[in-house]
Amino acid sequence: MASEDKKPKAACFDGEAARSLVKELRGTFDAGKTKSYEWRVLQLKSLLKLTKDHEDDIIDALRSDLSKPVLEAFVSEIAMLKSSCEFTLKQLKRWMVPEKVKTSITTFPSSAEIVSEPLGIVLVISAWNYPFLLSLDPVIGAIAAGNAVVLKPSEIAPATSSLLAKLLGEYMDSSAVKVIEGAVPETSALLAQKWDKIFYTGNGKVGSIVLAAAAKHLTPVSLELGGKCPVIVDSNINLIITARRIIAGKWGMNNGQACISADHIITTKDFAPKLIDALKVELVKFYGNDPLASEDLSRIVSSNHFARVTKLLDDDKVSGKIVHGGQKDQSNLKIAPTILLDVPEDSLIMNEEIFGPLLPIVTVDNLEDSFNIINSGEKPLAAYLFTNNKKLKESFVRNVSAGGLLINDVALHITNPYLPFGGVGESGIGSYHGRFSFDTFTHKKAVLYRSFTGDASARYPPYTPGKLRLLDALLSGNILGVIRALLSW
Repeated sequence: MASEDKKPKAACFDGEAARSLVKELRGTFDAGKTKSYEWRVLQLKSLLKLTKDHEDDIIDALRSDLSKPVLEAFVSEIAMLKSSCEFTLKQLKRWMVPEKVKTSITTFPSSAEIVSEPLGIVLVISAWNYPFLLSLDPVIGAIAAGNAVVLKPSEIAPATSSLLAKLLGEYMDSSAVKVIEGAVPETSALLAQKWDKIFYTGNGKVGSIVLAAAAKHLTPVSLELGGKCPVIVDSNINLIITARRIIAGKWGMNNGQACISADHIITTKDFAPKLIDALKVELVKFYGNDPLASEDLSRIVSSNHFARVTKLLDDDKVSGKIVHGGQKDQSNLKIAPTILLDVPEDSLIMNEEIFGPLLPIVTVDNLEDSFNIINSGEKPLAAYLFTNNKKLKESFVRNVSAGGLLINDVALHITNPYLPFGGVGESGIGSYHGRFSFDTFTHKKAVLYRSFTGDASARYPPYTPGKLRLLDALLSGNILGVIRALLSW
């Protein structure tokens, strides 16, 4: 009788379930369902309607997962997702048209084009810090390109993950768009399958696991990772606006829990005190004298991440370097905006991505030295410069390698759909946003058209010196050489 009282266990998502899922999606894709313009537009419009219909539910989920302020949740997740969807709908027909390209004398007479075709079935694994936007923005690109797609949201943002599973099940074509919730076992089961593309957003440690799993099937990947995004600050700037934009690009971005938020500042020894004073004044204006009580500051996502950030702050090499903030509330997972001055290069905080509300300031004698500091480490996802010096701007663009650069602001470059967003080196592989999202889930198929006219006997045996001279001229595009070879032949 005891066994009858037990509730039946929910079916687990294991390797067999993952194989079945892939088989189902493969059948949908092979039937051609996802390839038509009409299907793609219908799904994108459904995604847009989902977002508009459930703004309050999305905000509530983000509040539950991250205590994300309403304005921040709306602007950085809902509004950006809607903008991405609307931009794609407006441009999609043009993106799908085959691109006519030139031909060479080697193939004369002929015509050629590049056809954008969907890769097939793709897996999108998203992050917890912007769990709505970073889940669905890649899905927009996958659908626009005509793929069937599986979304694996982050289990660290459970309210948003659950909402995504529910809403996509209601609004999207369930034969081609699936959501699989879960943690490491479910992700591992998915990664063990053969996909036509894997798109992962997160940290480098998990990124290497994704890359290793993809390598077993020679599956192409896009890895949107992170890094220590530096902010170089010159002295010839508008100090108040600079301070406000740095704050918005640090604590106004999920309390520093963003891959492109300001990781640390590099400025001169002489200017650092002025910058610190300006940051302090503006921080009090924005978050009050007790920032831990502010409703406009996100909390740390989990106790594990709270412990990780606390460890960075409690490092013996760092704890005496705090010039502002440092307050912590473990019960509510809150850490106040914290500024540190002249932290040692060998400290923990300077050797890993902070991904939290701590902002070290590194000082140099000459601002040009900052380029060497940046280039001596791993390439960041983004790098920022505040200056009015034209030569310094040019030198920054020419000499600093990063996923993206922005001058006189922080993070705003990601809102431009005409710019690619992605990393370089350890900060990522591949890019997306706008047309680049469509391209990252597309195979560019080369097509050459020839008729039966213009057949050259020189390409066929028996081979002769004259044929060799003619083919050499043809392959090098040397028209004069072709004429000479024909005349001597």
